[in-house]
Amino acid sequence: MFASATAHSEIFAGNRAVGRIALSVAAAGGGTRRQRVHEAGALRVRFPNVTNKGTLDAVIINTAGGMAGGDRFDIDVAVKAGARLTVTTAAAEKIYRSLGPDTEIDVRLDVGPGAVLAWLPQETILFDQVRLRRAIEVDLASDASVLLAEGVVFGRSAMSETVLQGRFFDRWRVRVDGALVFAESLRLDGAIAQRLAQRAVAGESVAVASVLKVPANEKAIAAVRAMEKDFAGEVGISTWNGLTVARLVASDGAALHRDLVSVLTALSGMPLPRLWLN
Repeated sequence: MFASATAHSEIFAGNRAVGRIALSVAAAGGGTRRQRVHEAGALRVRFPNVTNKGTLDAVIINTAGGMAGGDRFDIDVAVKAGARLTVTTAAAEKIYRSLGPDTEIDVRLDVGPGAVLAWLPQETILFDQVRLRRAIEVDLASDASVLLAEGVVFGRSAMSETVLQGRFFDRWRVRVDGALVFAESLRLDGAIAQRLAQRAVAGESVAVASVLKVPANEKAIAAVRAMEKDFAGEVGISTWNGLTVARLVASDGAALHRDLVSVLTALSGMPLPRLWLN
């Protein structure tokens, strides 16, 4: 019986999706060029175009078509001195229910002197009984710039889906020249729908997002605040110690996406990846 259980566990582990991307880009010839690209498992990265401002666009593709319990993705991105990179995903990432083990995503972003990184994956869609653990580590040079956005949708409202139970742990750490400047951990465990219904959490909204901009830009912040009456959901934005953080909540994924497009366009000061606008 023990041997049978062990064999079953090995078979389960062997069918898990594992993926890794290690990407570095460098400034060259007035633009940004790929320096090193490593792909493994279910993750791929493609480079469809260069924008007018010389920013290289990278699109991450999950060939597994989603993630489930026991799957693990590791993403390392290095933007060398003076380079400019925008990273997005080909589609919203779907995280399905787990029979026990966590789904794990580890993201490490290194932005060198004078470099610019926009980390703009499309929304993450969570399904009932999900178990997701995600960590995002960002290291910036003192004069580097980063725009970081992550949206999460708890069930697809158009499909009448509800995330009643599950676990979602999200950990962000941002350092400038090695000094910790932003640390945040979000944990939703157990009765997720009940927690989201609380006014202090999401007020019955099922789509949320956080956006971080370093360094802060007062003109961009004012532009976001001026759009208050046009948002489909609720948007708040604050700035302190050279950081800008925006929080978004919306009734569904479509409303969140519309509001994110507006906020990100104002904060980035440049067009979003075309995949965001399709």
